[in-house]
Amino acid sequence: MPHATAPPATGHRPRWWTELPLIAVVYALYSVGRLLVRGDVSTAVDHGLAILRLEQALYLNAEHPLNRLFTSTPSIGIPADFAYASLHYVVTPAVLVWLFRRRSAAYRAARVWLMNSTLLGLVGFTLMPTCPPRLLDASHGFVDTMAQYSAYGWWGEGASAPRGLSGMTNQYAAMPSLHVGWSLWCGILLWRHGRHPLIRAAGIAYPLITTIVVMGTANHYFLDAVAGAAVMGLGALLVKPVIRFADGVKARLAGVLPDSLLGGLPGGRERGGASTSAAAIPATVSPDVSAGCKTSTGERIPGQRTTSADPPGTAVGGAAARDAADADTSDDAPAAAR
Repeated sequence: MPHATAPPATGHRPRWWTELPLIAVVYALYSVGRLLVRGDVSTAVDHGLAILRLEQALYLNAEHPLNRLFTSTPSIGIPADFAYASLHYVVTPAVLVWLFRRRSAAYRAARVWLMNSTLLGLVGFTLMPTCPPRLLDASHGFVDTMAQYSAYGWWGEGASAPRGLSGMTNQYAAMPSLHVGWSLWCGILLWRHGRHPLIRAAGIAYPLITTIVVMGTANHYFLDAVAGAAVMGLGALLVKPVIRFADGVKARLAGVLPDSLLGGLPGGRERGGASTSAAAIPATVSPDVSAGCKTSTGERIPGQRTTSADPPGTAVGGAAARDAADADTSDDAPAAAR
């Protein structure tokens, strides 16, 4: 995604005290919105069955064999459940912090890309509530591995939600899969900006493993994963328009908000730098430091250094020194003086 990971045109480095509230607000809106868009259960089941039938017609139904493998092999199923329940919330913030600290030139575009795609995912949950495979009737051949292995982890019947908190999550927000979408975001950034071969290898492995995990644990269909990747692609295309819009808002607020708040916005005060632009300096000001003022011969500018050989009040490089140099080189001067 070149548009989403290209460094911004300016050397602006965001500040953590403006980034944290912004990210917290966006995530809170996403979490609350995800709860508020719960659709009718029967509609969600119909959508889930329609996706399953479409996959079977296209011979894309990889969920059944993977789910049987995870169910029959605890050494695979249990780590997969831990990965589903935790990595989504650990790796994504870790990559964001890594970019902020080590690749600050790419951070802003990456953060906007992630936020765009997350909000687009919320639109998908609203328009198409979808029952995941694990919540379908058992006759469809799926086993909820997280319920099967719940004794090994903190989760219960509500997928990755801790026991007793399943009511705090929308279990029918399966289309698109942001588990896959966010892992793809992490993978692309690790591949693009990682320098060590292991980091770049992790960038390839992480989204692939996540896709297998979400299907094997019966939390998502394959087409959910495809939709998650599509949402990330659309979010990447919107990065530049969103940044331009944010720049326009910042320009309008520049005369209202203090610099401490504008530091996290594009074009604000840079870390360790000044926010005054060249356009803010009046064009009528002369670049000459003296601004047209002259000193008389022998007059010493306050703070100007003198040499020990000069008489008091004579400045090095001043008018007296220039007169002496002219006298030495003059043809009318005595030979002893030359």
